[in-house]
Amino acid sequence: MPTYEYECEACHHEFEEFQQMNDAPLRTCPKCKKRKLRRKIGSGGAVLFKGNGFYQTDYRSKSYSSDKAKAESSSTPCESKCKGCPNAKKD
Repeated sequence: MPTYEYECEACHHEFEEFQQMNDAPLRTCPKCKKRKLRRKIGSGGAVLFKGNGFYQTDYRSKSYSSDKAKAESSSTPCESKCKGCPNAKKD
């Protein structure tokens, strides 16, 4: 379930609310009790991972081996000649 950010237009109280995606947006501010609450646009569409315990390899498939990981992280020169790219092919 995603976390949505809300802001009250009356008292400017900001907070996050953990809701299901199909739940209706909250309307009443928990601080001032006015119906001036709005959900912030652009936040909340995704799941927020907060805290420790999340690693890059947590969601890798079983077939992902250490050989593939090494090949993925190796610094072989790429074909492009991007300025500032550490892996760009040097002439």
